[in-house]
Amino acid sequence: MEPAGTLERGLSVLRALAADPRRPARATDLVRATGLARSTVDRVLGTLAHLGYVRADGRDVVLAPRLMELGEAYLSGSGLRDAVAGPAARLADELDESVSVAVRDGDGVRFVAQFTRRRRMSVTFRVGDVLPASRCAAGLALLDPAKPWAEDDQLIEPGLIAVAVPVRGEPACAVSVVSHTSRHTVAELRDHCLPALRETVAEMEAALAAPGPQAAPPASGPSALPAGPAGAATPATSSSSDAAKEAKRELGMGFLQSLARGLAVMVALGSARGGVTLADCAKVTGLPRATVRRAVQALERLGYAAARGTRFTLLPRVLELGYAHLSGLTFREIVQPHLADLAARVDESASVAVLSGDDVLYVARVQTVSLMSVNITVGTRFPAYATSMGRVLLAEQPDERLAAIEPRRLATRTVTSRDELRALVRRAAADGYALVDQELEEGVRSIAVPIKDRTGSTVAAVNVATHAGRAGNDALVRDVLPALRETAAKMAADLAYTGAVAAE
Repeated sequence: MEPAGTLERGLSVLRALAADPRRPARATDLVRATGLARSTVDRVLGTLAHLGYVRADGRDVVLAPRLMELGEAYLSGSGLRDAVAGPAARLADELDESVSVAVRDGDGVRFVAQFTRRRRMSVTFRVGDVLPASRCAAGLALLDPAKPWAEDDQLIEPGLIAVAVPVRGEPACAVSVVSHTSRHTVAELRDHCLPALRETVAEMEAALAAPGPQAAPPASGPSALPAGPAGAATPATSSSSDAAKEAKRELGMGFLQSLARGLAVMVALGSARGGVTLADCAKVTGLPRATVRRAVQALERLGYAAARGTRFTLLPRVLELGYAHLSGLTFREIVQPHLADLAARVDESASVAVLSGDDVLYVARVQTVSLMSVNITVGTRFPAYATSMGRVLLAEQPDERLAAIEPRRLATRTVTSRDELRALVRRAAADGYALVDQELEEGVRSIAVPIKDRTGSTVAAVNVATHAGRAGNDALVRDVLPALRETAAKMAADLAYTGAVAAE
């Protein structure tokens, strides 16, 4: 297969998966949807799985959060998010109404920012969703930007009303204030929001007109694996070419090197506001300029990229590749697949919990089937001081918080001294894990590590629990701790892409 053709085939598989991401898809379904040969689909899926863009769920194939980096590349490279997010969020707070920002995408408008007020009747479309331009306020504003504003009086759905104002800039967009007829008529909404909406649009136009920082290409390009989540730098250890060759040696014919390179080019086009030249893209990826040119030409044909002088930028159509679905995943939906892999790997029950007051609250769990198993369900609470996850979660708390905890004896080995508890928590912070031996309940041992957010703060913990007769402390540290740390890192990466948070 020629390189550009391979990229096109790979993107057709991603589009087929993203068309109905809630519906399980198998390779045979993708063959029918794309018209590609089964062998081609298998190789595409093998490559996408290696890149972390899809994962297997039994015989089904599902999109993985790391795929969001394609949409993130568009949002970052366009400069839209930096220009509109802050003003749009403030407008939503000021008006106490939902606010959306959308751009033209063919005959429709695609949403690039959304700030929703949570009510019984509230807006449910997401960043990446598309609506017909002629049937929503944002689309009408963009179809005729000479008009000062546009209105949607239940055009798209009964009860839904909106007022939008165009934002003139590069790229052009429209800001909508969205409400419901149970709160306003469209005339009342217009009177309520237009003054503040116009001020917000002026602020956005100024931000779009300001010169954006140009990202300097790294000395060596990123690996063939996608870059880290937005806001988290991934150190470049080898060029895309070297990493692709290594993957090719590992996977053989199952790895499509040209697909991996084409997707790396796609991400690189969003590495600087206003786009990048072919030469800059070649530096960012570490790929030959001819390879970059072929990939960019394929992306142009597919409507994912466009030339602006000597620079090339991504277009909003990139968001159709699963961004809306993946950005809406809950915390539990994100961690659960990794938790299942961990439980299968170590053949023990595994859980994720968050700190809720002085307790740990279980938010995800996979239990193994055995004659003796630790029987805990999602929603269970335990005193944090007597659990491995609790000590990991308490590790970032100040001494005053720890001093306020009154440990009670729950089992023969429960630590009840505040000084000893504080020392154990500080040791967990230093070691990066906590091991609790039969302090919560006789016969139960567990080991836990923290799950970090993109700032490095602990947001949750993941543990493996077992019966004391099945594994000793040394075995847990030797055999389970490495798998726990790998799992926590994968969870943290996916959570950083989606921005999902654990609710208590």
